[in-house]
Amino acid sequence: MAPTTSGPPRAYNDVLEAIGNTPLIRLNRLTEGLQKSSVWVKLERCNPGGSIKDRIGLQMVLDAEAKGLLKPGGVIVEATSGNTGIGLAIVAAQRGYRCIFTIPDKMSDEKITLLKAIGAEVHVCPTAVEKEDPRSYYEVAARLASEIPGAWYPDQYSHLANPLAHLLSTGPEIWQQTEGCLTHFVATMGTGGTITGTARALKELAEADGSEPPRIVGVDAVGSILKQWFEEGTMGEPHTYKVEGFGEDFIPPATDFSLIDEVHQVDDGTCFRWARALARREGMFCGGSCGGAVKVALDLAERADAAGEAAMIVVILPDAGNPYLSKFYNDEWLVENGWDPQDWE
Repeated sequence: MAPTTSGPPRAYNDVLEAIGNTPLIRLNRLTEGLQKSSVWVKLERCNPGGSIKDRIGLQMVLDAEAKGLLKPGGVIVEATSGNTGIGLAIVAAQRGYRCIFTIPDKMSDEKITLLKAIGAEVHVCPTAVEKEDPRSYYEVAARLASEIPGAWYPDQYSHLANPLAHLLSTGPEIWQQTEGCLTHFVATMGTGGTITGTARALKELAEADGSEPPRIVGVDAVGSILKQWFEEGTMGEPHTYKVEGFGEDFIPPATDFSLIDEVHQVDDGTCFRWARALARREGMFCGGSCGGAVKVALDLAERADAAGEAAMIVVILPDAGNPYLSKFYNDEWLVENGWDPQDWE
């Protein structure tokens, strides 16, 4: 079956109304050879800020305003790998708030430049330190929020409005777009908000429909501790990695691991190779985490096909490729970091 869409293009009163309702698109060239299974991608780069984090930026601000935590003229202070900051900055621009973000030093210059372009103040912090280290971007954000009058620190890693945004929007959108026929849902794991909120929505909708819920598949980065925590309940020893936007060196309170059925890990090279393949073979210019998620989805589809099953796999592509033009989309950067892009052609 093919998801159905209808109705004319919409007009919006402001940029915030354009958040969500992103397209679901079938992969065709990367899935050549599949007989029964299909892979569909939720293209979150179509949000105004270029990523899925626009959804939680809006939801967290609405929650803070409703609770009186963020008042007119207030200051939003957040620790971010870039995309959540961009989402929050867009909301702040519409509502008249000041923004201050802390960001790890491994993040691309494009993300920092974009945050500043939207009016944010950016503090770059070292990546290779413990979360509790006063120099970490988490601790710097918490300190700034405590020192600045009128500041609000949402902390996306623990804020319940993070998964709530996906419970209210991402999950129901996918259910409607697939007419409830998806068999697998694949998402990268960072704060855990996307996979937690979407999984809960899909499971609840399947139960109400009397149908089998999709299998929930998480994607973690090699160097992160989330897969080991899910499988063994132990933290493991994290190490740094190049791909941005997913994986963690601590357990985010926003993640509900009980909703997840399996977790796979992908390394930097896999993420970069398959993100570039998405651009060149499907015309979808996306971030490195998207490449890792797609590779896991393709592996699942191939296994289902080999077993004679007809899987319909939906995978989140969290962000756009523009912030990574100076990194893995740049051949010189790849070579300097130990990869030969010609090996991926």
